[in-house]
Formats: sequence, C-alpha cells, structure tokens
Amino acid sequence: MEAADEFVKYRSPLVSRYASKEMAYNFSDRKKFTTWRKLWIYLAKAEKALGLPITDAQILELESHAEDIDFAMAAEEERKLRHDVMAHVHTFAHCCPTAAPIIHLGATSCYVGDNTDLIMLRDGFDILLPKLARVIDRLANFAEKYADLPTLGFTHYQPAQLTTVGKRACLWLQDLAMDMRNLQRARDDLRFRGVKGTTGTQASFLQLFQGTMIRCELDRMVTEMAGFKKAYLVTGQTYSRKVDIDSLSNLASLGATVHKICTDIRLLANLKEIEEPFEKEQIGSSAMPYKRNPMRAERCCSLARHLVALLSDPLQTASVQWLERTLDDSANRRISLPESFLTADIILSTLQNITEGLVVYPKVIERHIRHELPFMATENIIMAMVKAGGNRQDCHEKIRVLSQQAAAVVKQEGGDNDLLARVQADPYFTPILGQLDALLDPKTFIGRAPQQVARFLSEEVRPLLEPYKAKMDVKIELEL
Repeated sequence: MEAADEFVKYRSPLVSRYASKEMAYNFSDRKKFTTWRKLWIYLAKAEKALGLPITDAQILELESHAEDIDFAMAAEEERKLRHDVMAHVHTFAHCCPTAAPIIHLGATSCYVGDNTDLIMLRDGFDILLPKLARVIDRLANFAEKYADLPTLGFTHYQPAQLTTVGKRACLWLQDLAMDMRNLQRARDDLRFRGVKGTTGTQASFLQLFQGTMIRCELDRMVTEMAGFKKAYLVTGQTYSRKVDIDSLSNLASLGATVHKICTDIRLLANLKEIEEPFEKEQIGSSAMPYKRNPMRAERCCSLARHLVALLSDPLQTASVQWLERTLDDSANRRISLPESFLTADIILSTLQNITEGLVVYPKVIERHIRHELPFMATENIIMAMVKAGGNRQDCHEKIRVLSQQAAAVVKQEGGDNDLLARVQADPYFTPILGQLDALLDPKTFIGRAPQQVARFLSEEVRPLLEPYKAKMDVKIELEL
C-alpha cells in the first residue's frame, strides 16, 4: 500500500492522534494474532504432557513460527472461509506443515478469541494502573505544596466559605484513589476462560482423552501458562459478558472523575486562579492571540464523555446473550473494549501532563478573597463586638444594613466591596477596630484544611502508590 493511501481511509483518532504506543500495541492485530498462536502452543504443550501423541518436533515448529504471521495470507483465507479463527489456523498450518494436524486440537474459536481478550484486558489494566498512580502522585505533591494556601470555596458556583488550594486538590485525589482501588480490583478479579470446548462442558477434551479426568489438568496447565492464577469454573461458549461490564464500568467511573477534575480546572482558569501548562509557542486561538485556552482539560472532558458513553455497550451486550452465546457480541466488543482502554489511556496521559505543570496565581486568589471575605467575616465581627460588651441583635442589624449598602456598590455600581471601610467609619465598631486585621486574616477561615490534607495524603494516598514507586519517574510529553 502506498504511504499516502492511509489518508484516504478513516483512521480512529484514538490511535492516530492520541493513544500511547503501548496501549495501541496492546489492541493491535499483531498482539492479538501472536497471542492466538501462543495459546495454540500452550494447548499443544499441555495435551502432549498429558499423553496425546504430539511430538517435540511439532512443538518446536509451532514455537519457531509464533511471530512470523503472513497477514496477507490470513486476509485472503478469511475472504474465502468467512471465519477469522480458521483463516489463522490455515495460515499457521501453512508455515508449520508437521504440526498442522494438532493446531487447535479439541478447541473452539472462543479458546483463542475470549482468552486473548482476557489477556488484553489484563495487560490493559497493567498499562493504566501506573499511569493513574503517576497522576495521583503529581496531584498529591500539588496538594501538599498548597495545603495552607487559602482560596474561595464555591457551592452552586457561588462564593462560599474558604478552603485551601491543596484541600480542593484532595477532593480530586479522593475520587482518583477510589478509581485506583476499583481498577486494581477489576484487574485482579479477571480469570482465564481456559479450555472449555464449544458450550463450556469440555466434552471434546473428554473424548480426546478417552473419558479420563485428565481434562481438568489440561485447563489448569493452560491457565498457568497464560499467566493467570485462576480460570472461570463455569462458562458457556464464552466467558460471561458481565466481566466486560465490570472492566468497562470502572473505566467509565474513571472517566467521570477526570471530567469533574478537568471541569474544575477550566472553571478556575476562567477565574485566572489556576492554569494548565501552556507552551511557549502554543496558540490559544486563531482569532484572539491573547487567549490561553485550557485545551488539555477540554480534551480530557471531551474524551471522558466518550469513555462514559461506551459503558452502554457491554451492558446491552451482556443482557442479550442468548443461552450459551450468540455472535451479536463480537462486532460490538471489537470496538467497545479497545476504545475504552485507549480512551482511558489518553485521558490519563493528558491529565498527568496537566498535573505536572499546573500554575497557581496566589495574588489573583488573594484578590478574590479580599472581594468576598468582608461578607464572610460578619459573624466573626459580631462575636468580637459581643465579647467587647455589645448587644448581639444591635450588632447584627448594624452589619445587615452596612452589608446591603456594600452589596449595592458591588452589584449596581460595579465597585469594590467596601464593607470593611464602612465598618471602620461607623463609631459603633470603635471597640474592635484594632482587631479587624486579625478577624479578616484568611488563614482563620480555613478550619482544619491543612491538617486534613496532611492526614489524607499520609494515610490514604501515599500507601496506595507504594507498589508503583519504580514507575513514578516517567514524564509525559504530549505530541499534540
């Protein structure tokens, strides 16, 4: 094929534009079909060990051709046979004439198809987990650095009681830590389909071994060769499609987390309090050269929506699998399984890049606090007046009137919040004028936020990252 021909066909941007090489390879044809060949080799080895007349020469021949797949021949065979597994059986047999009679012996298509899918899911989780660990690590460092930097909290996207920049990051971290545990659990729960035959009864292998119980050993041996500790004890022709729901639901949950985090970053970027990294020569807008758009966070949100939406596929697929299986799962799973892992891979790589370069603007944050803090400090002012001998109700009424006057300046005139100046000018508040600076210190409004950050990071976040310490130094350089 001419090099230019790739531009006249649709290419998924998940691979052509975004995904990492390791995740793209994990769901590639080469990974898939070399895994099929390895599974045929595992089966032949186990059958030989358990007494079938398979020779060392046949095994050696299979092993010597495990990687050299003639994809053109396989495509031609599939055009003739209309069956992908048998096309690859014939292609493998062509280069292994001695071993040809024992390839796929006793097996069904799902022996290679489903077992390969489970291997890809397992390996996909193994790619994602260190990436998620690095995102958590970067955000944990960010939270620790800004644990005591006061900032406006927001409820209903309206200014609320102060929190800290680091405490807000811990809200993001808490969700990511849940995702980390969920992904690890889903990965560890994966089992091998094993060697079960056409409807899961192992009838073909019972016949091969002339009714002996040795067939149970066959399942165990192949499962161990494939790197799994357990196989599903019961299957139909396929493993239960609820396994796919379990895997993809946890990825979709991760997508929801990332969407929330990146939406928060976009909102804070609008306030100019926090920005994602911006390259020296990056262009924010083709029309407005001054703009610094949060394009990485926007990309994460865009792809996270796709990741969440993909969950509907395995839910519907599992619900319509008739009896021991139907084939209407196949085409859907060819899309939904790889796309879920590819999309999760992309958003984690992008989020790592964001969290490694988040920029905080303390002076802007301080200005926003100054604008709102006088209103938030009214309760403290009332308490101070009562301690100085004032009447709580009288003081409340004074503050109410002055607050409404200051609010009118802000909302109707577009001016700054001058409540503090009004309090200082009113003789009623003379007894506490010397306390006003202390009463309006932002650090007195953040409660135990810094202590909460420290405890959360030490007790829940850092221990979660211990298994991935050796993989923490990988940095992400986004090509786009």
